[in-house]
Parts: sequence; structure tokens; C-alpha cells
Amino acid sequence: MLVVAHVCATGEYLEDNMKKLVLAAAFAAAATNAFAGNMAEPVIEAPVIVEETASSSAGGIAIPLLLLAVLAVAASD
Repeated sequence: MLVVAHVCATGEYLEDNMKKLVLAAAFAAAATNAFAGNMAEPVIEAPVIVEETASSSAGGIAIPLLLLAVLAVAASD
């Protein structure tokens, strides 16, 4: 009979510890959700936009045309 009483006492002891463990786990889970974020607005940095300068297609032909005009003026004299 003493062995049965000891088993019941041990079972109740383990049951109490399990209840405490489950309760502690529930509080820990609730605390992690409560402290997961803060009330401050998130800092969002503006994206960096790199714009290449537009080069005109006439830029490469202007010098040869100017040279041709100078040669035409020189040849007409």
C-alpha cells in the first residue's frame, strides 16, 4: 500500500510540474508576441535612382558636319 501511495504522490507532483511548465510556456509565447515589434514607425529609406545622361545622336555627327562645312567654304574660294 505504501508503494501505491508513493506513486499517486509522484503522479500529482509530476502533474503539478507539467501544469506549471505549460503555463510558463504559454506566458513565454504571449510575451514574445507582445514584444515582437514596437510602436515606432519603420524607417524606410528612399531608393537610390541613378539616371544616365541622355546623349543625343547628333553629338557624334556634329564635328564631321562642321569639318565638311569648313572644307566646303574653303573649296568655294
